[in-house]
Amino acid sequence: MTSKRVVFLLLAVIVAGATAFMARAWLQSERAALIAQVGAPKEAPVAPTLQVLVARNAVHTGQIVKPDDLRWQSWPEGSLAPTYVVEGKRPMSDFVGSVARGPIAPGEPITEGKLVLAGTRGFMAAVLQPGTRAVSVPITATSAVSGFIYAGDRVDVLLTHVLTAEKGGGQHTATETVLRNARVIAMDQRLDFSPGDKPDVAKTATLELTPKQSEIVTLAVKMGDLSLVLRSLQDPNGKDDDDAPAEPGDSFTHDAQVSHLIKPLETAVAPTEPPKHVLVIHGANSVRQNIDGSPVGGDSAPAKDKDDKPTRNSTPFTRTITSGPQ
Repeated sequence: MTSKRVVFLLLAVIVAGATAFMARAWLQSERAALIAQVGAPKEAPVAPTLQVLVARNAVHTGQIVKPDDLRWQSWPEGSLAPTYVVEGKRPMSDFVGSVARGPIAPGEPITEGKLVLAGTRGFMAAVLQPGTRAVSVPITATSAVSGFIYAGDRVDVLLTHVLTAEKGGGQHTATETVLRNARVIAMDQRLDFSPGDKPDVAKTATLELTPKQSEIVTLAVKMGDLSLVLRSLQDPNGKDDDDAPAEPGDSFTHDAQVSHLIKPLETAVAPTEPPKHVLVIHGANSVRQNIDGSPVGGDSAPAKDKDDKPTRNSTPFTRTITSGPQ
């Protein structure tokens, strides 16, 4: 066999092997593509969604809505109601400061029918709980925490006034807590606020109180200076219920407790001790008795004249004479 034939055979074997390898690889790729096409799940079409305003937390009836109570949530466009608030068409700030007409569950869409918007008719009446009253009190920057009190916060009401001592006519200053855990429903005429707003020092604060507490606060305004003390949302002694009413105060502080240079208030004079004994006279006889009727000591003795003879009375009588302490 010549060398040319050997070379030709080798080339033929190489070409045949390469062709077989390529054919096998092509068949495997086609088989894999066919299996993938048949077994792969079909992708469902994505429904378009919009951002809808919903309640982040549970909102109670009469509660003033704050920014933390609202959020935007994706909502399928196909199930969108005409009353829902859609992002881009209306801002969230329009509903901050409004009052819930009824309870709203977390995740429930917000609608105008569920809220009483600030500035609308009947807004203040919707804020008040049944049986309560709205009372406005004058405040200053120092008496209202420099403008950091907003509608919906809880405060204590403190009264600072001047007292007159029982003796000597001296005057003392005292501060007492007249109400605790009172709900603020408005500062001036503003019931809403937005995050990032600068503190605005109001001139009046409107509180939600019972009829009796309204009388107390109205009188306290005439007696001295009122201050509002902001309560913490995490106060362990507070109540989580937004509808909790205000409570009577239970503490006070005299100026003598603040400064050791001030003499304490003088207490009232103790009442005169009542008599311990009485003298009972019956005709010519007299006897000393205790208040309960028991004799102090000794027997009844008849009254005598200057000649040491018993006196004679035309008309017997009984008379009780009060005797002082022995």
